[in-house]
Amino acid sequence: MRVLQVHTRYREAGGEDAVIAAESKLLEEAGHEVVQWIGQNPSSTTEALKALVKAPHNKTAARAVAEAAVAAAPDVVHVHNTWFATSPAAFPALRAAVDVPIVMTLHNYRLSCANALLLRDGSPCELCVGASPWSAVRYGCYRDSRLQSVAAAATISINRRRASWTDNVDRFLALTEFAKTKAVAGGLPATKVEVKANFVPDPGMRSTSAHDSDQVLFVGRVTPEKGIGTLLEAWGQGHPDGLELAVAGDGPMYEELSNRSWPDVRFLGRVDRAGVQQLMSESRALVFPSEWYEGMPMTLLEAFASGLPVLGSNLGSMTEMLTPFGNSWLVQPGVVGAWSAAFEVLENDAAVSAASVTARALWESEYGPAKALDNLLAAYRA
Repeated sequence: MRVLQVHTRYREAGGEDAVIAAESKLLEEAGHEVVQWIGQNPSSTTEALKALVKAPHNKTAARAVAEAAVAAAPDVVHVHNTWFATSPAAFPALRAAVDVPIVMTLHNYRLSCANALLLRDGSPCELCVGASPWSAVRYGCYRDSRLQSVAAAATISINRRRASWTDNVDRFLALTEFAKTKAVAGGLPATKVEVKANFVPDPGMRSTSAHDSDQVLFVGRVTPEKGIGTLLEAWGQGHPDGLELAVAGDGPMYEELSNRSWPDVRFLGRVDRAGVQQLMSESRALVFPSEWYEGMPMTLLEAFASGLPVLGSNLGSMTEMLTPFGNSWLVQPGVVGAWSAAFEVLENDAAVSAASVTARALWESEYGPAKALDNLLAAYRA
């Protein structure tokens, strides 16, 4: 099978780029051919603003995608991101250019939400789900800019009206059942939306059993919506004796938080992928206090693969992913007292050991390469 991947890179590399590279490698190792058309969002402010003006319908980019599809002669087209330099104009252009299935992965909530996160003022927001996206302009949801939010809202509004997505995409791939419900509520036909999770490779054996470690790990951006402030306040209020919290990540809150005195907390700053994997292999548990819905955090999948228990927020996609651990591993998001009380499970060696087994079993059954390949090919052939 020959697969054409269509993607537009963000100005800063992120999880979507990693997913596309991983899926490409997975397909090629299974004997399939992958051709990529990769667009690039401009890095300079001036060029980015010019491209944003064309975000609702970029004829030039759509023509380039269509030409690439004709040249590739694929058996299936898999679109990941068209925001913002490519635009949804790519979908009708692809439909006209090649008579093959078109599949789109919904990496986020962009078909309903101007900022793609269903997040406003640090809390989940569904104001535009199944409704007009123009509220985004009033609140400046895209990059805190009312002007730039016009482009994002117009992209949603115009392409809903033109049915750019619903008429031209044969199958939408949501990352979780939760994300599927939001996609359908946002107007996509339920019959066209399937769930296909992301995956991570096998990291190998842990360097130490989870219950033998005294290190609790946070990995992520040091930003308000990631819940790091709530986590640290809760940890300072009361945490298990003998355990230390390691914070791996950087972001706008890093300097402020790292300069404060917290009991048994180490700030590691930005850590590369190999370093994160090493930390996971030697930690007792991962704490994931996010205060927004999330998509499918790769950090959780990496923890599962490492047999690392996860204590996380009972919210959005996280609830679905963490329910197999049991209620004691799910915490009310944004509530300091709830998190402080939840740390109790981390003291229980038996509970940590059982959760470690659960984590690895989840990876093996749901988030490993073999399951991902089966699901991907099934989506292409359906």
